[in-house]
Amino acid sequence: MKKLITNIKSLRGELDIPGDKSISHRAVMFSSIATGTTTVENFLEGEDCLSTIHCFRKLGVEIEQRGTEVTVHGKGLKGLVEPTEVLDVGNSGTTARLMMGLLAGQPFHSVVVGDESIAKRPMKRVTDPLRKMGANIHGRADANFTPISISGSEISNIEFHSPVASAQVKSALLLAALQGEGEMVIHEPAKSRDHTERMLQAFGCEIEETGNTVRLKGNQTLTGGIHITVPGDISSAAFFIVAALIVPNSKITLKKVGLNKTRTGIIDVVEQMGATVFYENKNEDGPEPYADLIVETSELHGIEISGDIMPRLIDEIPIIALLATRVNGTTVIKDAEELKVKETNRIRTVVSELTKMGANITETDDGMIIVGNNTPLHGAEVNSYGDHRIGMMLAIAALIVEEGEMLLQNSEAISVSYPNFFDHLSDLIS
Repeated sequence: MKKLITNIKSLRGELDIPGDKSISHRAVMFSSIATGTTTVENFLEGEDCLSTIHCFRKLGVEIEQRGTEVTVHGKGLKGLVEPTEVLDVGNSGTTARLMMGLLAGQPFHSVVVGDESIAKRPMKRVTDPLRKMGANIHGRADANFTPISISGSEISNIEFHSPVASAQVKSALLLAALQGEGEMVIHEPAKSRDHTERMLQAFGCEIEETGNTVRLKGNQTLTGGIHITVPGDISSAAFFIVAALIVPNSKITLKKVGLNKTRTGIIDVVEQMGATVFYENKNEDGPEPYADLIVETSELHGIEISGDIMPRLIDEIPIIALLATRVNGTTVIKDAEELKVKETNRIRTVVSELTKMGANITETDDGMIIVGNNTPLHGAEVNSYGDHRIGMMLAIAALIVEEGEMLLQNSEAISVSYPNFFDHLSDLIS
């Protein structure tokens, strides 16, 4: 149980946001299956990304980690070895799903497991199309839940119409397709984050993107020996963007935050609500653009959030829900069914925990309705339920509580993606 800081008068200062979680995962994965030695700068030391390192070490890859600096001695796609232990992904859905795609075409047997949360998260969205490509996969409930057993087989690339816009599904299939015969074609209902496509290009692969369709020819070789700089994670920055907007008299600078257009939905939303986000020191030279973001307290209004923007901000919905409690008018969030199969059912959990604090928020089948108008929030005993993004959202909510004590159960979950979150929060207050 952690006592949270409450009743803050302003936030000031600047932060170096930790490396992007999605990019950190992929940097290690693609470096491992490339030739040569690749260095990764600003790697996220969160538990999820460390799980990816542990799994690839079990597959025979030599990886040196010194804090946020990682050196990967790539083995090539055909250089991985059969693990002598199960591959434990911990709490990382990204590791679980992307590993399944990679392992589907490897000539050995492997087993992917995770923690209690992972054991409840659906995997058929990945295992079903992998089976259509020839993968030999078994697991609980017809390979819908871990543990998942994978016996390597020959992969044949297919044309696949994904029912959901999911970077994890797309990335898993592309990793399998690298080892397959023919051309892989993936159609999405909306464009999901494209870090995998950018990473493949950085490692010398030919990949074609047209609208919401991706094409990749099989039997390509990844050429390593490159240097990857991971920008700051905009999903982590989102919590401080919202904090600066809702805590009075605040102005903060967030350094080198990733501005990949498939991830900047949070900025689009706050600007639609009336905020102004300023950019400094923009850098678009590498595969992932970034800049310093300057954010200050703003008067905002409610909007509707739905449709094609959802894949670009699905992880930010919990903190957007908190922001909506502080704006003028009502905010409606739709088309967010994907939140039900995250670390928690994030729709239900967000509504439950903010309601404890006095928010006027209602759950719907595919989202929530939040009546803002600066409804006062009060202290309460709240719970992250093991979900890092819920935990951080509640810590930011505590900043605007004027009465009562805020106690957070399972605060340790935050270390999954932001190990020094509370230190950074304190830096802006002091």
